[in-house]
Amino acid sequence: MVDIAHQAAINPASVSDAATTRACVPLATIDPGQWRALAQRAIERNGYYLPGWELAVSATARGRAGASALPAFDSSSARLIGLMPVTSLWHAQKIPLPALVSAHPYGTLCSPLIDRDAPLEAASRLLQQAREAGAHALVLNDVAVDGAAMNALRQVLNRDGLKPRVLSSYIRASLDATQDGEILLRDALGTKKLKELRRQRHRLEEHGPVVFEVARSPDEIRPALETFLQLEASGWKGKRGTALIQHAGDTTFIRRAVPALAETAQCEIATLRAGTIPVAAGIVLRHQDRAFFFKLGIDEGFAKYSPGVQLTLDLTRHLCADPAIASADSTASADHPMINPIWRGRFAIGDVLIPLRRHDPVVALVHAALIGLNVAHDAARRVVRLLRK
Repeated sequence: MVDIAHQAAINPASVSDAATTRACVPLATIDPGQWRALAQRAIERNGYYLPGWELAVSATARGRAGASALPAFDSSSARLIGLMPVTSLWHAQKIPLPALVSAHPYGTLCSPLIDRDAPLEAASRLLQQAREAGAHALVLNDVAVDGAAMNALRQVLNRDGLKPRVLSSYIRASLDATQDGEILLRDALGTKKLKELRRQRHRLEEHGPVVFEVARSPDEIRPALETFLQLEASGWKGKRGTALIQHAGDTTFIRRAVPALAETAQCEIATLRAGTIPVAAGIVLRHQDRAFFFKLGIDEGFAKYSPGVQLTLDLTRHLCADPAIASADSTASADHPMINPIWRGRFAIGDVLIPLRRHDPVVALVHAALIGLNVAHDAARRVVRLLRK
């Protein structure tokens, strides 16, 4: 089966099919200046689809390389007003049906970039680009179900007599950073829990003064990233073989992406030290007025002092004190035991199937295949959990 995500690259273009050739293009061919400008106008923030991040993911990240893009241009075909990184359903999940799937940017958010100045035109053109690429459906994984991007797509679909289907969803933690940090933490955790955490912090100070620092500039962020990578690999992720530094492609991606976003003030690394010892570090992306908590690494030798929680408390205060940040996405799993008690905001994340033609039997096949795959994955996860007990 021809991978429809790469048809544009495979089939030489003629004048008559130039529009189709532009329907789905290699991600690296998108003009980065246009991409950055669109990101500044995006109706919904997504730090994981910033060009400095997603281009690095697509270049080398394990299992995520080689993404394509559905670009949408305004009526003059000059201004980029929409961008949806995609791959084929076959490439993503080995299902041989003509559908496109949102390219996974490592962070768990795939809401496309849609121009706030022309949201319905952008959404309409993105859907048309998918049709011209040969897709019968779009599968948007990890999108904000009630977010502005999905709402724009939903309006266009309703106009065309089409209805998206939510395949699965869960509730994720977020932070309202417009609040006072101390009041927010007291309301979330209560005085008793905060008192216990202060006691643990005092115990941690026995190893040296506890300092919270944030690296922002490229020169600061490179050594901070190496500290983070070592902390992440030292814990359970290293034991399971899922730490970024354990895979060459992932290491190359993160060492490219983090400094690239630091150049545009869109990434920072928070580190907590006890004396000279780093005990926790976290990577945070920034897009417009929203932050994204990508990953956390801790030294499990200090686990009894709750270093991950201690860093998250300081990060919460830091974000709440920053007038440029209004909210933060935990990008965490459902019912995350560490972040959920601290960040009490909630929003729905889900996988959404978008039909591209009315009464299309192929969409029913795609839906059935995806539901069957989800059932199989759920069963496998239950087995893994049982084996780990």
